[in-house]
Amino acid sequence: MRFVECTHERHAAAILEIFNDAILNSTALYDYRARTPENMVSWFAAKSAGGFPVIGVEDGHGALMGFASYGTFRAWPAYKYSVEHSVYVHRDHRGKGLGLALMQRLIARAAERDVHVMIGGIDVSNAASVAMHRKLGFVHAGTITQAGFKFGRWLDLGFYQLTLATPLQPVDG
Repeated sequence: MRFVECTHERHAAAILEIFNDAILNSTALYDYRARTPENMVSWFAAKSAGGFPVIGVEDGHGALMGFASYGTFRAWPAYKYSVEHSVYVHRDHRGKGLGLALMQRLIARAAERDVHVMIGGIDVSNAASVAMHRKLGFVHAGTITQAGFKFGRWLDLGFYQLTLATPLQPVDG
């Protein structure tokens, strides 16, 4: 197993497969329709434009087992030190600690880039993700009840945050 910087050329198809599994079979993503290869072009372009990392973990044969990234939390300038992150592990590799390992690397990268708050929006029924975030020091920051509707039921969205010691000298503007 090795950790890599994901690229569109090498990893878009694998990330698309992981996204679509989450969309079609879980409440990890509050989306209804599978994404397309074209969606991955714009997804990677947005990550690149924002200087946001996409960290992957590959098996010994180079197959992507999972990935983690973050992006803009909200579009207004005063939120510049906050990011919303995501972490996804391929269905065949869950329960092996890959999500935790990916998040540890993502947190380190966020600290290097002067992020102050990492925010995760997690469906409250996703006990494994909630437990992993708590293990990493994330705290519950609130729940929006009935925030989404999928699979014939209302979904509650919990927000979890990790406050980092960075930046040392935050500035306005």
